[in-house]
Amino acid sequence: MKSQTKLAAASLMFATLVGAAGCSPDVEKSDPVAAQAPAANADIHPFKVGALDVVALRDGGMTGVPNDNTVLGVGRTPAEVAAVLTANGLPGDSFSLSVQPLLVRDGARVVLLDAGAGNSFGPGAGKLPASLAAAGVQPDQVTDVLISHSHGDHVVGLVNASGGLTFPNATIRMAAAEWEFLKANAQMGALVTTITPKVQTFEPGAAALTPSISSVAINGHTPGHMGYEIRSGTDSLLYIGDTMHHSVISVQRPEWQIAFDNDAPTATASRAALLERAAAGNLRVYAVHFPFPGLGRFQRRDDGFVWVPEAAARP
Repeated sequence: MKSQTKLAAASLMFATLVGAAGCSPDVEKSDPVAAQAPAANADIHPFKVGALDVVALRDGGMTGVPNDNTVLGVGRTPAEVAAVLTANGLPGDSFSLSVQPLLVRDGARVVLLDAGAGNSFGPGAGKLPASLAAAGVQPDQVTDVLISHSHGDHVVGLVNASGGLTFPNATIRMAAAEWEFLKANAQMGALVTTITPKVQTFEPGAAALTPSISSVAINGHTPGHMGYEIRSGTDSLLYIGDTMHHSVISVQRPEWQIAFDNDAPTATASRAALLERAAAGNLRVYAVHFPFPGLGRFQRRDDGFVWVPEAAARP
């Protein structure tokens, strides 16, 4: 199946499940958002990366997704998937996936990593504007949006309900290969038209996108899928995009295919490599679809790996 067709099928599947349908920065705001840490609540989780103020932002997610081997563990039986889930204290007949973009105050920059699902995926998503407000940020204060990849739950939030730019003063940055992939997706034609004037592309390994954030290619999920490394002093955080989707299945069975991977063999290899690297280096990780706030580390255990959250998950 051609990659564009696969993306369309995956996007349709995702929407159905949730109940609906190197460049250097060249503009800095002269009046940056005050870096006063907001108080944590159900939809935001502030934390630090070195001297940087960072906030996990709830956009929503989907719950009660049936364990029918069409999303997680494609090609495995529901019983196989259920056995892994229940061994970890989770229900075996269904699962949940969260959606949480990330806010980074990087000097004069107010940086958003991914833009959420907007109003396209039904009542399970669309909380990002309220979460940003709770973090003390208005949409016109965002200076940069770094896109991990172009699936709807990461880019539809770039456009508001009126069809305009959600973040009118932000430069939208994504890998050149991912921009080409997005432009080829007929389902995203209106969005592409709206955001085109704001898009700047980059090549993996190019100069830092903001003073503290650089791209990390993590191949397989989409043609230009990117992770992002946020670094301040000796501290760092690795934003892994959709390298992994589920905090149990993707970590403990990284070889199992997920429906949304465009190039499944490459994505599988990338998951395995990331787990090895992160566990060996004790890397701090931010996972967009793990239970909110998605912050933690991978640890080697017995003959595999487990996810160890840094903060207690909030439903």
